[in-house]
Amino acid sequence: MGCENISMKEEFEKWVATGKINRQHVDALNQLTESGYCFHRSWGFGKITNVDTVFGRFSIDFQTKAGHTMDMVFAAESLKPISADHIYARKLSDIKGLRQMAALNHLDLIKLVLQSFGDQATVDQIQQALVPEVIQDDWKKWWEAAKRELKKNGHFQVPLKKSEPVIYQVKEVSLQERLLEELRTVKGLKARHTVATEIFKNLTDLSDKNVAAKEVISALNTEIATHQRTQPAVALEAIFVRDEIRAATELPITEGAVTSNTIWLQEIAKIGPLIEQIPSAKHRRALQSFKDATPDRWHDVIIASLNIVSAKLAGEMANILIAGGKLELLKELLSRLISQHQASSELLLWLARERSDTYADILGPEVFRAMLTAMERDQFNEKRSNKLRDFILDDPTLLVELIGSADLEIIKDLTRALQLSPCFDDMDKRSLLARIVKSYPAVQTMISGEQTKQETNYIVSWESLERRKNEYAELVQKSIPANSKEIAIARSYGDLRENHEYKAAKEMQKILMRRKSELESQLVRARGTDFANVKTETVGIGTIVKITDLESQSSEQYTILGAWDSDPAQGVISYLTPVAQALLNHKVGEEIEIPVESIKKHYRIESIAAYKTA
Repeated sequence: MGCENISMKEEFEKWVATGKINRQHVDALNQLTESGYCFHRSWGFGKITNVDTVFGRFSIDFQTKAGHTMDMVFAAESLKPISADHIYARKLSDIKGLRQMAALNHLDLIKLVLQSFGDQATVDQIQQALVPEVIQDDWKKWWEAAKRELKKNGHFQVPLKKSEPVIYQVKEVSLQERLLEELRTVKGLKARHTVATEIFKNLTDLSDKNVAAKEVISALNTEIATHQRTQPAVALEAIFVRDEIRAATELPITEGAVTSNTIWLQEIAKIGPLIEQIPSAKHRRALQSFKDATPDRWHDVIIASLNIVSAKLAGEMANILIAGGKLELLKELLSRLISQHQASSELLLWLARERSDTYADILGPEVFRAMLTAMERDQFNEKRSNKLRDFILDDPTLLVELIGSADLEIIKDLTRALQLSPCFDDMDKRSLLARIVKSYPAVQTMISGEQTKQETNYIVSWESLERRKNEYAELVQKSIPANSKEIAIARSYGDLRENHEYKAAKEMQKILMRRKSELESQLVRARGTDFANVKTETVGIGTIVKITDLESQSSEQYTILGAWDSDPAQGVISYLTPVAQALLNHKVGEEIEIPVESIKKHYRIESIAAYKTA
């Protein structure tokens, strides 16, 4: 700035003598002129380019305000002096040197950043200081490499949580000392498991890995014993890392220590929810551990859990079943759940993603029908079915592949089911219907409403009929009038040829009116009933049927109700489902075939009872 610091201080003293500044401002102004760099909480980092002692002003080049002038008093009170060694100052004075440091010496650069912020800074603060001026390439890749070096260097403390700061310390502390001290300090099994995992990752860099391993194993054993019932998922994770450390150091098994077998046997009835609490990267390990612990029962327990877990875990469960020679058991379960419309949206999402030749005899039109049922059930139970719905929409070949093996009448029936489904909005329905029409043009007339064939009536429960009446009322009383107002407003904008708002509103009008027509057609065809006074000589709508699988001798019970009724958990199915259609009009004692995808299974009807009296 063209002046020695002593002369600048003398100038500031003159301003004090004239009463233009207070004495308390002298030291602050002197520090600013001495450093030449400053920081403002709103404008960020700046370089002081000139001090005008005649008019009492500073000239500063801020990051966002170059050539900004500031009154001396305001500068003294609002600016924080920054040393020439600060990372912000170095970015202005030696950006080339910093970039070279970033390429060749990670630790020196991070040390510079930490010292700039009082010897500690979070990962986010380090990234903000270096990107994009210094680190111009892939930050994530650079930081991972730097972090590995930091952990090995005794001057840096790297926290396990990203929100906590990286710390520079003059006194060097070994990696083993730091990790073991953290193990002793943290509270609770989850925190100790996190530290133990870090120790396992760094075993080869420890000064005496056996000493460290013994302390970790002892600490984990104590915590696992007290958490095995209250936090079984965390206890399992701790057992896994404990066993990995013991195996890596070849230490003997601790007598009396809780094992994974102990956890599995006490939690065997709820392994699905238990494994869901474990990170997905460890699901395969957990399932293998469960299989080892229960060699005679593992497949039955996994089969019983498949329909209540996430799509990702369902995939891992399927893999271990196949690897264990239980593919046919898996396919039998899938076929039954699909044919009875009991498959969960998560299980169907996994199957849709998988779609391999292994399941070619299962994948068919009934899968899509089961998907519609699952998504409608999720909506009714206020569960989120968005993942399955979004996958159906995003995968352009799924729907066509599923209906590819069906005859035209089945495809028409599926098209009607899609048109009636509340799971997709009208624009999405149009997209899906267009995929069907592209492969099967014969259904075009049905979709466009030009078919002349007399449609059959639906037998429905009063409750399901009321739901559709409410949807129709909402459409007629709210949605269509609101759309009419939008059309009127858009028309007022003028020039309808280029009026995008008007075109969009008119397009929505078509969709709303088409849906209105669809609902009117459904409601006209619907015949409500309370299922009272049904005859029980043969299976009919409104009856409860018990049947026996002639091969396995297992019993099943179904309540056959209206076209829009379904509650798989209670065995309630629509009379339109394949299972119900196979049962209708048959008597007690008769043996029947029920199609389960490509397989026909034989059953005997044991009893028929009236649903209403039951």
